[in-house]
Amino acid sequence: MNQERLPASDHDAITDAAAHWCMRMHADDCTRAERQAFEAWLLADPRHAEEYKAIANIWQAADQLPRPKVHLAYNPPYRPPPLRYRLRRLAPTFACALLALPLAGWIGWEQGWLPNHYEHFKTTDALQTVQLSDGSSVELNLNSEVRYFNFKDQRKVTLVEGEAFFKVAHDNEHPFIVHAGRGQTRVTGTQFNVWKYQDQVKVTLVQGSVLVSSDGDGGYRLGPGMQASYRLGDFEPQLAQSPDQDNSLAWRSGKLVLDNISLQQALPIINRYLDKPLRVADDNTGKIRISGVYNTRDVGRMVAALPKVLPVYLTRSKDGGTVLNRISPPPPRG
Repeated sequence: MNQERLPASDHDAITDAAAHWCMRMHADDCTRAERQAFEAWLLADPRHAEEYKAIANIWQAADQLPRPKVHLAYNPPYRPPPLRYRLRRLAPTFACALLALPLAGWIGWEQGWLPNHYEHFKTTDALQTVQLSDGSSVELNLNSEVRYFNFKDQRKVTLVEGEAFFKVAHDNEHPFIVHAGRGQTRVTGTQFNVWKYQDQVKVTLVQGSVLVSSDGDGGYRLGPGMQASYRLGDFEPQLAQSPDQDNSLAWRSGKLVLDNISLQQALPIINRYLDKPLRVADDNTGKIRISGVYNTRDVGRMVAALPKVLPVYLTRSKDGGTVLNRISPPPPRG
């Protein structure tokens, strides 16, 4: 039985991941932890192994590196898309290999398929500011990851996870495009913040203007102080004037600011800093409001202290996560 056909955007994500892993498996500095993560990725979905096989064959055909010694556990009845499509999709990650072939590299650059520069940055427990090759700077929050590709006609960044503040070097002829989730933010030179948690994305503009689109065509232009939010399935982003721009950017100083919002609204913000997500037991618990300024490196301790400041108690879920439960108020007297 043939597997269900994936949407193009989902298949793109698998192809990008397979290309990234192929590059890492061939890298001299590939670590044991990366190889373990790669094996886990292979086992997560039959399509992962099949796509990796196809990309490894293309790498082999380019005669750049020997075939890696990797055990592929699956051999599913899955037919990958045509070679021409795959070559176009994996071009960013394979730039370093293909540009070694002068003709292929020149054609790929001229057609806008291949970048001439690739950079990858990832943080865990510390903030980091990095300088891109185009002169732009990126501040990364904890547990964040970005990939940068410089093409002939555009600069492309993928926010894989987490949060980043961008100061983009101005270039009218070479737009700067940040992909996060199913949407993208397009600029030529400005300052803005992009936050991503699971399928939720929020863009906050500080200076200049940006064009934000979600899962549909076109887009909406933001002015300074505006925010655009979207998640999986949204055809259009939700726009708002941001009264709490400083709160949205407080992470740059290592702070998490919660300004009288409900626990349900606070969960995605808090969970960005936890190993296992915090949950609420029910809707009534989720309606409790919370305020405060916390250290982003100490969010776990903040969660443990919530029963001291809110009418809640903590329990554990079956997967070991923390659950907030509302304490019922005493019945009225009389």
